[in-house]
Amino acid sequence: MIFEITTRGHRNVTSNHKSTFEITTDREIGPTADCIIGVGMDKNMNGFPEEFKKMIANSDTEIHVILDTENGHDEIIGFGHEDLELTHPTDIVCRTSDYTCSRTLMINSNKAARDLDPDLIEDLKNEKEMKVVIRLI
Repeated sequence: MIFEITTRGHRNVTSNHKSTFEITTDREIGPTADCIIGVGMDKNMNGFPEEFKKMIANSDTEIHVILDTENGHDEIIGFGHEDLELTHPTDIVCRTSDYTCSRTLMINSNKAARDLDPDLIEDLKNEKEMKVVIRLI
């Protein structure tokens, strides 16, 4: 099952966070927002189909987040969990830890913001568009 989102970078993207990365519907971020890599996303978790949400609320579900820009590509793998609410109206956060809240899409991911492809981050610093594909296995 697949869900696609379009977002874009921002001049303040630093991608320095050691345990998360985030995309948001917000259009502006400050220079200290070191986990946010994409702004102005065109969809949020409230748009996830019910079957998609049910799959994510299962700890056996493997979640792949594929990020593509003009010059960069990365794939991050994490897991679902029964405590994932998937209700936040503006933010989607992927975490290397097992912390859950309404913003959390996946836990125990293999990458955080600081681990992402440097070419992808450079495109995002230059405010290029990013395609985000969430694939559930």
